[in-house]
Amino acid sequence: MRKTSISVTEAARNFADCVNRAHYQNATFVLLKNGQPVARLGPEGEKVCTGRDLARVLSRLQLSVQESAAWHGDLQTARKTLKAPVEKWR
Repeated sequence: MRKTSISVTEAARNFADCVNRAHYQNATFVLLKNGQPVARLGPEGEKVCTGRDLARVLSRLQLSVQESAAWHGDLQTARKTLKAPVEKWR
């Protein structure tokens, strides 16, 4: 999915085009006001996995001791290397 930052004014002037691109091309637009992100325009039904969703799925799994240890190690590595998104509206 493509993510494009545009000003609120530009989005207003080209609203129909932005909506069509979101629908047909799965494009997402981050709307900027005074250079700061204030909103997002994107396709409906965008797949997002929250921590709660992940916890729900993991609670149904029956992992072996080795799989659990591997999962824990991967999680620790990810926490050290990944950064949280800076988007205010999530």
